[in-house]
Amino acid sequence: MSMVRVRLAEDGSMVHVLPDGRTEPVTPRVDRAKLEATTEADIARQEAEDEVASAIRAGQYVRSVRRKVGLSQVMFARKFQIPVDTLRNWEQGKRAPQGPARALLRIIDRMPEAAMEAIEKE
Repeated sequence: MSMVRVRLAEDGSMVHVLPDGRTEPVTPRVDRAKLEATTEADIARQEAEDEVASAIRAGQYVRSVRRKVGLSQVMFARKFQIPVDTLRNWEQGKRAPQGPARALLRIIDRMPEAAMEAIEKE
């Protein structure tokens, strides 16, 4: 895999630096006309759509982790000391796990046997 070198030209444009030292202009991938036409309302709508999509993906992840250990929602919630309503909200995409809850889910996902064993030792 070769490294791509880019630098700022004297005129302020970006250029690719080729292996032989020559340069060629970087073709922008941004549609400037579309960017300039974007309103604050468009941005707010897109942010809201992104948040909903993110919560849905998080819900799918939580469900897959729970299914990986083969537990119902109620049993998973009890075992890992998560309020069952919270777990349901995560799985339905109404909310997304944050901070320590996300870390716990990653541990359960990556090392389910160790997580289950650690919880059972309490």
